[in-house]
Formats: sequence, C-alpha cells, structure tokens
Amino acid sequence: MALRHLRLIAVNIDGVLLNDTFSPVIHRFVVRRGGVYTAELERAVLSQPQLRAAAAMGVPGTPEEVVEAYFRERSAYLVDHPVRVMEGAGALLARLRSTGAHMVCYGGLGRGHFERHLGPYQAYFDGPGYVCTDAFRPGVREIAEDVFGVRTDQALFIDDVARVAEAARELGAAFIGHPTAYEHSFQRQLMYRAGVRHLVGSLGEIDEHLVRTVDAEAAEGRLWGGTAVAAAFGEPVCALA
Repeated sequence: MALRHLRLIAVNIDGVLLNDTFSPVIHRFVVRRGGVYTAELERAVLSQPQLRAAAAMGVPGTPEEVVEAYFRERSAYLVDHPVRVMEGAGALLARLRSTGAHMVCYGGLGRGHFERHLGPYQAYFDGPGYVCTDAFRPGVREIAEDVFGVRTDQALFIDDVARVAEAARELGAAFIGHPTAYEHSFQRQLMYRAGVRHLVGSLGEIDEHLVRTVDAEAAEGRLWGGTAVAAAFGEPVCALA
C-alpha cells in the first residue's frame, strides 16, 4: 500500500492504541469536586501539558497539587478498569507499516507507559519509537518537523482529541479522528466543529481505502476543505452542550 504523498504516520497511544482511561477520570475528578463538566472545560484540559490542564480543571489546589490528586484517582480507577490494548491495534499497525511511511507513537505520559503496554508492538515504529509530548502538546509540528524532518502536510495524525485536529488543520497535516465512546465526552462534537473529515468508531475502519483517500487528499491539498464527514456515525453535526 505505497502512498503518494504522506511520509509519516503518527498514532496516539491513549484512546487509540490503548483504551481511554483519561476521560472517565477527568469527568469524575471535576464533578466530585463541585465543578461543572463542559465542552469548553474538556477542550481546555485534553492534550495540554499536565500543569496547564490541572489549572484548567477549576478545582481547588495548585496545579501541582491537582496533578498529584488526579493521578492518585486515576490509579484507583485503573484497579477496576485496567489499561488494555485496543481491539484491532496490532492489525492496524501492520496495515500502516505496509504503506512504507515512517511510523511513530506519541502521547502525554512518559516512555515507560509506552514500553509497559505496547512493548510487543515497538518494532512497528521508527526513530525514537515513542515521543512524549507533555512539554509541547499537542506536538504536531514538533513530531513532524523536529523529530522526523518532514513537512507537516506530509504527516498523518490519528488521535482521539479534537485539539490535535485543530493543530493539524492549522498546520495542514492530515488527521483521522477516533473519538472516545465515553458518554460524557464532547470530543466527537468538537471534532465536527474543527472540520474533521474522517471519524472512525473502530480501528478496523482505518483500512487501506481510508488511508489512500487521506493520502490523495493530502497530495491534492484538500485535506480540510468542504463539509465535515463522519460516515462511521451517520449523524449530522451536533450542537455543543
């Protein structure tokens, strides 16, 4: 499945290759402390450096204290809801590897998180294998240009967070959205609002046809034109709550 234009495929770790263990904890963390969970709050928190995200939660405590409390609550959550590799992740990586493009995994946690949960899949990735983006989130330009030396329009990002889509649109990078199914999440609506053309509900939907379609759009400079499309959900654009 050789590609015409794309030279890099960057795949987010949590929410794409691993299950989403962040949205449920963030929602519970905010609501339990008397906060109101809104689309605006969620947008301000996800894919941000940890201290900035903590400040945006609007709960008592310094950013450092909030980060510490949040990760304590996440650890408790993981006892009953452990991190797991998403169904179809291995097959997806094999399909993407067959394109000949460079591949990398990225996310906001340290490299140990990647090695612990995706160790058997490390051979699929190039360069550093994994890029921790906590210092420069969302990291679209840094991963493409600084780490791999390709133009942003030659990179495809697969992510579950609309803020990454917004950065991709601004920089002309390709994007496939895999928003969480968590009931209180606003990411699907935020991706619609960002103009994301390709949303999927499962990793199996990121097939050869879709990757070739995105590659053609990138080659022809029409990644972000026209109306947002989300065939996997079959729904019109939703108004934000």
